Amino acid sequence: MFEVLTAEEMRKADAAAIAGGVPGIHLMEQAGSSVAKAIEDRFTPAPVLVLCGPGNNGGDGFIAAAQLRKSGRAVRVACLVKKSELKGDAALAAKQWEGEVENLNSNLSLKDTGLVVVAIFATGLSKPPEPEIITLFDKIRAKKIPVVAVDVPTGLDATTGHIFPGTLQADVTITFCRKKIAHVLLPGRAACGRVEVAPIDIPDKTVAELKPALFENHPGLWAKDFPLPRHDAHKYARGHGIVYGGAKRTGAACLAAAAAQKIGAGLVSITSRPESLGTYHAYRASIMIDEWTSRDDFKTLLRDERRNAVVAGPGAGADAALKDAVDDILSFNKAAVFDADIFTLFKDNPKDFFARLSPARHVLTPHEGEFARLFGALEGNKVERARKAAKTANAVVLLKGPDTVIATPDGTAVVNTNAPPTLATAGSGDVLAGMIMGLMAQGMTPFGAACAGAWLHGDVAQNYGLGLTAEDIISHLPQSLNRLFQLSKLDR
Repeated sequence: MFEVLTAEEMRKADAAAIAGGVPGIHLMEQAGSSVAKAIEDRFTPAPVLVLCGPGNNGGDGFIAAAQLRKSGRAVRVACLVKKSELKGDAALAAKQWEGEVENLNSNLSLKDTGLVVVAIFATGLSKPPEPEIITLFDKIRAKKIPVVAVDVPTGLDATTGHIFPGTLQADVTITFCRKKIAHVLLPGRAACGRVEVAPIDIPDKTVAELKPALFENHPGLWAKDFPLPRHDAHKYARGHGIVYGGAKRTGAACLAAAAAQKIGAGLVSITSRPESLGTYHAYRASIMIDEWTSRDDFKTLLRDERRNAVVAGPGAGADAALKDAVDDILSFNKAAVFDADIFTLFKDNPKDFFARLSPARHVLTPHEGEFARLFGALEGNKVERARKAAKTANAVVLLKGPDTVIATPDGTAVVNTNAPPTLATAGSGDVLAGMIMGLMAQGMTPFGAACAGAWLHGDVAQNYGLGLTAEDIISHLPQSLNRLFQLSKLDR
């Protein structure tokens, strides 16, 4: 399941499950038992210290402690309040812990502790941890004791992904039902370590009824629409993509064109002015080169309805010729990916550009600097900013980064979480733009193409490892496509 929930949505899911007849203590027992099982599966036996807060997160911790003791582990529990002061389901959970409850403060002994479980505050946290807690966390950090966080690390805002000072980074985070925003957005994601989602008795139907609008990118979201070749396919049936070729920085257009071709577009052309023809002709024999010397020439290329998708911006130069080309691309109603120099070209007057865009045809793919150029300093976390931008531009917006966000004007958004840092290499963004265009040329929607392109981009890099260059993404894309093909056969 790929939904990503806000803290409020998770509270509503809990409440709906309880209203439907699932006791709250049962949900807590499932959560705590999941934490205990994860520890038993992942960590060799060592004395465990469980840190509990006064609410439901602390209740999960008490259950986990009781289960770990039953399995034979040496366990201590410390709580921010006395056991007698706990209320509701947390009080019921604490009754299952029959041992001593120590006072959770900065003087708590860590002697012989081999693992710390943090269940102090989770989705309800909206302020920094108290100084006493931070001091204790500092001691845990200093001793390099492994940490398991229950739901989210204490000090991490589950909905915004904001990390408050003093937050204790986890090696493993066990969350329940679905991931929360902090699990997928940076910097919160990094503080969580490895995130595991444990099922509890909240039905999928209950989650669906919340109508969540945020998802973690995964082939399960779009594989059924991925344009796998048909037995009766021919090259024109697989789309004809165009890359607007710049006069000087020709490498960007070459990378975008090769990526569009590799991901399955039947034909790919680079459009070029005469001065760059030699460079483009020498790049790759299977990519066609279309010369134009005037705006009318460029329009003639676009009149061919078989040329159904375009990339404009990479290496193009933010000049009058690019502005005319964009005007013509929009006038001929072509599916298009706008990237790179587009954001410089329209930074002083984006409204006229936005007025002609449509989420049914257009994807914008800025990195953070380009995003600021076009949209200014929007407030909110990355998901909120991408959503605002998509609504303003009336287009699909793919805001690049290690936690790329793809958003549509209606508020639907996807966070891509599989991109390794090796993708921070020159030309990788040009490759991504080409991949998305190549999928759009084959009939995929702009949103679906952006999601699939981003995921495949990350998958190639993950499997390649160190030493990745933009050219390597293109040459190793078939391995990821073939893995996806196997998955897709199962889903169709």
